[in-house]
Amino acid sequence: MLAIFIKTLPFFAVIGLGWFAGRIRVFPAQATAALTKFVFYFALSAMLFNFSAQLSLDQLFDPAFALAYLCGSVLVWALGMGAALARRLPAAEAAMEAHTAMTGNTGFLGVPMLVMLLGPAAAGPVLMVLAIDLIVFSSLFTLIVTKARHGRVSWSLFGALGLGLLKNPMIVSMAAGLAWAAMKLPMPQPLGEFMTLLGAAATPVALFAIGASLAERSAERVRPALWLSFAKLVLHPLAVAVMALWVFQVEIYAAGVMIAAAALPVAGNVYILASHYGVAPQRVSASILISTAVSILTVPAVIAWVTSL
Repeated sequence: MLAIFIKTLPFFAVIGLGWFAGRIRVFPAQATAALTKFVFYFALSAMLFNFSAQLSLDQLFDPAFALAYLCGSVLVWALGMGAALARRLPAAEAAMEAHTAMTGNTGFLGVPMLVMLLGPAAAGPVLMVLAIDLIVFSSLFTLIVTKARHGRVSWSLFGALGLGLLKNPMIVSMAAGLAWAAMKLPMPQPLGEFMTLLGAAATPVALFAIGASLAERSAERVRPALWLSFAKLVLHPLAVAVMALWVFQVEIYAAGVMIAAAALPVAGNVYILASHYGVAPQRVSASILISTAVSILTVPAVIAWVTSL
C-alpha cells in the first residue's frame, strides 16, 4: 500500500499544484478553460490515438469485460437513482446523481495514471471503460433529462446524440487509432514522433488542469456530495469487482484495471453536463471536489489490492 501510495503521490501532487495555482489566481478560470481545451482536443487525443493504434478491436472489445463493467456500473447507477427518488427529487436531478455516482475521471486521470502504474497493457481495458462511460451512460442521462423536461424523446435527439459522439475528440481519436491498427498501416517516423511528443503533454497538463478547475469549485450541498463520493469511490469499484471477478470471471489483469478505473473520482465532464442542463451543478461540483481529495487515499488502496490479485 505504501509503495503504491508513493507511486501515485506525484500524480496528485501535480493536481495539488494546479489547485494552488488556481487559488492564488496565477491560473484564473479563463486560463484553466484554455488549458483544458488543449488537453481535450490535442494532447489527450494524441495519447489515445497512440494507444489505440497499437491495439486491435479484439484486444479492445471483450464481451465479458464489457458486460462486467456495464452490470456493475448499472447497479451503482440504479442505487444512485433510487436513493435520489426516495428523497423525492425530480427525475432529472435523480438521473444527475446516478450519473455522478458512477462516472469516473477516466480520460484526464485514468488513462495517463493507470497506464503508467499498471503497464502499457492497461491501455485497452481503460479505453473500453472510457468508451462505455461516454457512449452508454452520458447518452442515458441525456435521454432521461429530455424525457423528464419535454415528456417525450424525439428521433432527432438520437441524431444529436450520435453527432455529439462523432464530435467528441476522445471517441474520434480512439476510432481513428483502431482503424489505423485494423488496416495494419505503418506509422511514419515523423508522425509517430509528433504523436508521442504531443501525447506526452497530456499527463502533466491534464493533472494540472484538474487541480486548477478544482480551485473554482465550492463545497456546497455537502451531505449529498458525501454520499455521491462514497458511491463513486467505494460502491462503484466494489460492484465492478463482484461482476468482474465472480460473476463474469474476466481475465485477472483486465479485471484489475477495470476495478482501478472504477475507483477513480467523479469526472469533470459530469459538471459540464450538470451546468449545461442546469441540473444540480453545486451538488456535482462538491462531489468532484470531495471525491478527488479523498481519492488520494482510496485510489492507491484499490490499486494496491488489484496488483496483489
